[in-house]
Amino acid sequence: MYLVKRGKAPGQAHVGVPDGLYEEEHGRQGFTGPSSHLYRSHPPTGWVRIDGPLRPRACACAALPVPDLEAAAGGPVEILRSPDARVFVSRRAHTMPYFLRNADGDEVYFIHAGQGRIETDYGVLAYEPGDYVVIPKGTTYRIHVDAGPCLSLIVETPAPVGVPDRGLLGHHALFDLGVVTAPELDPSLDGKERPEWEVRIKRDGAVTTVAYPFYPMDVVGWKGDLWAAKLNVRDFRPVMSPRYHLPPSVHATFQAGGALFSTFAPRPLESDPQSLKVPFYHRNMDYDEVLFYHAGEFFSRAGITPGMLTLHPQGIHHGPQPQAVQASREKTATTEIAVMIESRRPFEVLPEFERAEVKDYAMSWSRG
Repeated sequence: MYLVKRGKAPGQAHVGVPDGLYEEEHGRQGFTGPSSHLYRSHPPTGWVRIDGPLRPRACACAALPVPDLEAAAGGPVEILRSPDARVFVSRRAHTMPYFLRNADGDEVYFIHAGQGRIETDYGVLAYEPGDYVVIPKGTTYRIHVDAGPCLSLIVETPAPVGVPDRGLLGHHALFDLGVVTAPELDPSLDGKERPEWEVRIKRDGAVTTVAYPFYPMDVVGWKGDLWAAKLNVRDFRPVMSPRYHLPPSVHATFQAGGALFSTFAPRPLESDPQSLKVPFYHRNMDYDEVLFYHAGEFFSRAGITPGMLTLHPQGIHHGPQPQAVQASREKTATTEIAVMIESRRPFEVLPEFERAEVKDYAMSWSRG
């Protein structure tokens, strides 16, 4: 294949889109493979009806009934599942009375609200809104709630979580590993207040319970390169271009096999008056895309509030609302903070998702 140009199309992608036309990127391998840019006379999201499993969907996670909100011994709820990633929502209001060990995969917690501590084999990590906490597979841990409820998005991946290759940007781009926080051992947590401690081990959806007559967090020292870690979004430094709208893939934060994590942090918008400022329309041909909205103004669309989650499946268009394209011309920066989780294999929407689903989300592009 080689570059071909036909009809009314600018030479540079995302720059100088003719008035009255809408640019769409049709690409492969996320935003890193072969692609073409189509210039349409109507927004590709301008449907009047959509039926079937590929319709875009949204969930108000902050309103989702979750067992760990009501009972300390409760757990999170699973709302999405694929072979690459499983997505859970936690609204924990009380400290866990048990320890948990996940034998199914690594876990990434994104803390939306609440404060507390995560007690692990490797020591204690304090958490606050905007924290990613990466817990390796097989780590024993317990969540303490100091100020709650604590709303968290939890993503479980069978492949280990790591930092993607930054290529020519170098390994200090977006965030330097020097800002990643490691746990600190806390000898004051000795568990003397209980005669018996429960550890729940999860594998293939089944739970095995182990009871110890002693406090199971009895590690007095460790060394190695596998440990629970924390990164806050304020330490994420997005890469930007003043003359070209960069694809979402430049915000990649973690990778785990077929699952990708990206962070949309406050950033200056493109200063070139001909450059597109809002995300371009695209079809997600190789990934299902989930966005969790954490804070700020989500400038590419209206009707989104913090704590909401959206799902845009492979094959169906999405992009900015037409009104957002016009409004973006006057903006100079974004204030949004959002987390994107992409899965190479399609997500299954689970029944719990529907308990807080925003039913008319698929028509939100038509409403404006």
